[in-house]
Amino acid sequence: MFYLVQHMANCFGFQIFSRRLLIPCVFAGVSRKTQELYALVFASRYLDIFTSYVSFYNTVMKLIFLGSSFSIVWYMRHHKLVRRSYDKDHDTFRHFFIVLPCLILALLIHEKFTFIEVMWAFSLYLEAVAILPQLVLLQRTRNIDNLTGQYVFLLGAYRALYILNWVYRYFTEPHYVHWITWISGLIQTLLYADFFYYYFQSWKNNVKLELPA
Repeated sequence: MFYLVQHMANCFGFQIFSRRLLIPCVFAGVSRKTQELYALVFASRYLDIFTSYVSFYNTVMKLIFLGSSFSIVWYMRHHKLVRRSYDKDHDTFRHFFIVLPCLILALLIHEKFTFIEVMWAFSLYLEAVAILPQLVLLQRTRNIDNLTGQYVFLLGAYRALYILNWVYRYFTEPHYVHWITWISGLIQTLLYADFFYYYFQSWKNNVKLELPA
């Protein structure tokens, strides 16, 4: 149940982002850097898509995540109107500087020293911090429309639901311990904490979402 709800949250996030793509002239406030990091996350995580079959549902979800993330990056880089409205002056977070530390950490701390497992650990570490460019951009511009706010919220909810899944499986499955996944997921959720607070405040008071400068 948790697994399904997690993926639905992420899919709804992609759907909301796709609706945003239909209005390319108002694309300020969306970080292309975060989208590139997520594309790298899914590419490194799902390297086993053609070598390890789990279920039809699992394979379809992997393809959806890969296709959606790379399509978004392509659209933001090559669509004329999107490129024109993309706020590159504020989206200046040097995102590739966090890729190398995540890779080094994956080489040092992993469950098994194989290429697939190291890339899996790398994807977890990178996903934990992939939202940083987006949060920094929103904090700099304070330009948060409804679609962008909902998209970021669903990304955070996707990871928060994973924590509920881990708690449930810890108490129902013997020997269920995955420290790498747990710690990286907790760090990622904590990065959203500030955004969640202001998101719920804006929803409760029915006002426009704004982050402090």
